[in-house]
Amino acid sequence: MYSKDQASQIRQAFWTAFGQYIAPQLSADGLRINWINYKTGIKHLNFKMQADNRSAYIAIEIAHPDTGMQELIFEQFKELKTMLHTQLNEEWEWQLHVTDENHKTISRIRKVLPGTSISNKSDWPVLISFFKPRMIALDEFWSVGQYSFEVFK
Repeated sequence: MYSKDQASQIRQAFWTAFGQYIAPQLSADGLRINWINYKTGIKHLNFKMQADNRSAYIAIEIAHPDTGMQELIFEQFKELKTMLHTQLNEEWEWQLHVTDENHKTISRIRKVLPGTSISNKSDWPVLISFFKPRMIALDEFWSVGQYSFEVFK
């Protein structure tokens, strides 16, 4: 078992390693971007990567405080569902109005990788191989799909 400080250092080391690994990858628009803190340009709409000691996931998270607005944004993603899944080359889990780890109501579209631990360095290649292609695919989707969300800016 790790202390809080040790666990924090391990998480930080993983995200630093992942950031260095993916940094040379240009966005779909040919730009250098911060993949870990990806900016969608839409407030309360984020692409999130999360890993803990049991699993990992990558998600499109809609965290607007107004659940009605969350639903509108979620519905807009549903309109683009075929395009999104084609770009991702897989289907993701769609969750409208769920409670996140901070006890806030959010909506999200996500893919989970069970049975991995960020604390286990031998799992890091698996985690990187999980996150990298999906983040790149999300960016490729967003390069075209973002224009359908202009009304939410």
